[in-house]
Amino acid sequence: MSLTTPAPPVTTTERTDRERFRDLLAAQRAAFLRDGAPSLAQRRSDLRKLKVALLENRRAIEVAINADFGNRSRYETALLEVLGVVNGIDYLDRHLRRFMRPSRRRATMQLAHGSIRVEYQPLGVVGVISPWNYPVNLSLMPVVTAIAAGNRVMLKPSKFTPVTNALLASMISAIFPEDQVTVISGDGAAFSSLPFDHLVFTGSSAVGRSVMQAASEHLVPVTLELGGKSPAIVAKGQVRDAAVSSIVFGKLVSGGQTCIAPDYALVHESEIDAFVDTYDRLVKKAYPQGPTSEDYTSIVNDKQYAILTDLIADARAHGARVIEVGHRPGDAARRPHTLAPTVVLGVTDQMKIAHEEIFGPILPVFGYKDIDDAIDFVNARPRPLALYYFGPGDPDRRAVLDRTTSGNVTVNGTIMHVGQDDLPFGGVGESGMGKYHGIEGFRTLSHPKGIYTQGRWNTINLLHAPFGKRADRMLDLLLR
Repeated sequence: MSLTTPAPPVTTTERTDRERFRDLLAAQRAAFLRDGAPSLAQRRSDLRKLKVALLENRRAIEVAINADFGNRSRYETALLEVLGVVNGIDYLDRHLRRFMRPSRRRATMQLAHGSIRVEYQPLGVVGVISPWNYPVNLSLMPVVTAIAAGNRVMLKPSKFTPVTNALLASMISAIFPEDQVTVISGDGAAFSSLPFDHLVFTGSSAVGRSVMQAASEHLVPVTLELGGKSPAIVAKGQVRDAAVSSIVFGKLVSGGQTCIAPDYALVHESEIDAFVDTYDRLVKKAYPQGPTSEDYTSIVNDKQYAILTDLIADARAHGARVIEVGHRPGDAARRPHTLAPTVVLGVTDQMKIAHEEIFGPILPVFGYKDIDDAIDFVNARPRPLALYYFGPGDPDRRAVLDRTTSGNVTVNGTIMHVGQDDLPFGGVGESGMGKYHGIEGFRTLSHPKGIYTQGRWNTINLLHAPFGKRADRMLDLLLR
């Protein structure tokens, strides 16, 4: 009698999705084996075709994302979605020849007459699971990186952005055959359990765990771009317009629905009131029409809106002080699933907002006594995807950089490190693993194949069996 718990029955939809996904994967793998690794010219051509399509469809992308969110600033879409991917394509196009070039390495002394090198070989078929918060950028940046590395790609976007997904599918199918790059919809669990050559997932830590577990069935290597509670540390005496304006931008762009948004601010305990007043004033400057402004992005749907309002209600019930800031915050109720910019003071560990990632325009503000106190606060929590520090280049800044660990850091600013294509982007610990920007991204989605070519002379032959005095002398020479 088996003690194994029987698996739940698979629904018709899941079974259909699994079969469809497997057929697509089989077709892409067969095409990869048939055609081999694409040339530099082919990869550049593919990247440039995608860039042209993005530019031609810029307005359509702005309209589609606005429809999915209810209201999404077209300027934010142009800047963070379209421009972000275009810059990424230009970067890869410019550096691809160097990335693809074999890397010469040094042979050991005993094999000095041979030569060694590393060649970067495409993995094959890469699966990409992308989130809803930046449905173009976070879908296409892994795709363009995979194309640059010579792979074929299956992309499964989030079901929460159906209008944008349909546009992406139309764009991609007009450029690439289905056996090279394809956009699909369907069951996420079925997709993540496919035997890809690599799987890139961007989303929550909870779902990331499930994706990694599913991928482990076939030992599929994964890149997980997750999130976490990214701190913004404001040094004592730095509650100034330049610093706070950067926090306003980082926190409120796309309605706070950014994985690297400042999740909370750490401010010297003597300057909390000054920080809140400055934050309020600069929110008013950024959004003079209040939370119903076309420049102010709404929450993507009612479900996400309810999660955020529950965090606020829980914090208030446990004694936190909740302050809505900016012009006419009450107007947010006039637009569906729109949340006014909010500051929360007096947060304690008993509150959910202290532990859960805030994916919206809510900013808890904590006080600290000295820089050691601020560093200890950050280190007592899981390692974040990003960290922001505002202050001069003094020992306090150096202490924060040396004694905290995060995916990336921006000093005296927020968010913009993600737009630096020559930097690796990714998390550490609970905020993720692996990179997909820069040369690190190219190498993540490549196989670094080591190759040794035997030279005419080979001293190791002197150590072949049968062993004896000659081998003893050689080993004495090599091991002394």
